[in-house]
Amino acid sequence: TVAAFDSFRFVIKGSLAGAAVYMAYDQGLLGSGTQGAEALRKAQAALPPAIQEWTSYLGWEVRVVQLPPTPKFDFSPSDSWNKGVQTVMSALSVAPTRACEYTVEGWKYVKDLVK
Repeated sequence: TVAAFDSFRFVIKGSLAGAAVYMAYDQGLLGSGTQGAEALRKAQAALPPAIQEWTSYLGWEVRVVQLPPTPKFDFSPSDSWNKGVQTVMSALSVAPTRACEYTVEGWKYVKDLVK
C-alpha cells in the first residue's frame, strides 16, 4: 500500500507540474518577449481585484496596496539572441579565411626562426 500511495503522490505532483506548464504556455509566458510582457500587464491588472475578492469571501479586511510600477528595461531577449546568432555566424563565415591568414603568418614566423 505504501508503493501505491507513493505512485499516487507522484501522479498528483506530475499533474500539478503539467498544469502549471500548460497555464504558463496558455498565458503566453513561454512565448516571445512581447507575449510575456503582455501577460505581465494582464496579471498586474487582474491581481488587485482578485485579492480583494478573495479577502471579502474569506471575511478578512485587507487593504490592497498599490504595487510600484515595474521598471522599464530597454532589453529584448529575442534581439540579444538574434545578435548573438549573427555574431557567431559572421565569425564562422570568415573562419576559413582567417585560418589561412594565420597559417601563412605562422609559416613566415617559423621560416624566420630557422634562418
